[in-house]
Amino acid sequence: MSIQRISKLIVILIFLVFINSVIAEEKKEMAEPIVITSKTLINDSKAKTATFEGNVVAKRGEVTLYAGKMIVYYEDEQKGGNIKMIEAIGNVKLIKADRVITSHKATYYHEPEERVVFTGEPRATEGKNLVTGEKITYFMKDDRSLVEKSKVYLKEKKTEK
Repeated sequence: MSIQRISKLIVILIFLVFINSVIAEEKKEMAEPIVITSKTLINDSKAKTATFEGNVVAKRGEVTLYAGKMIVYYEDEQKGGNIKMIEAIGNVKLIKADRVITSHKATYYHEPEERVVFTGEPRATEGKNLVTGEKITYFMKDDRSLVEKSKVYLKEKKTEK
């Protein structure tokens, strides 16, 4: 094989690897569905709300949100019927891996930046470490939090895996 031909093959292989990685990233970013279970569900088509009550569990990917009650606000069908906001009320708990956030109330916003705002004595734990504050905002895509009027209790160092 000539050097030109080998060079062309290498360029094609690099291009294919690049395209493959771009496609893999797009698949990761495709929204997973939110699956909600509860004892009861009341749908109000006029108000465009769905109210879940009793042992409510909302799961999306590796994130699970628990509450006594959840109210889902959605767009009308002509605009796609997408979820605009979810209010979780009563014994709220969000779990992602070894991180847990609890509060009395949480509100999920899809736009402009996907986030969950915890109010009512919010507490976040990771292992033995604890963070409390007046309000905790968890930015889901960035996997980061903003804590207002925070108090931090560090008991263990995070180790790299």
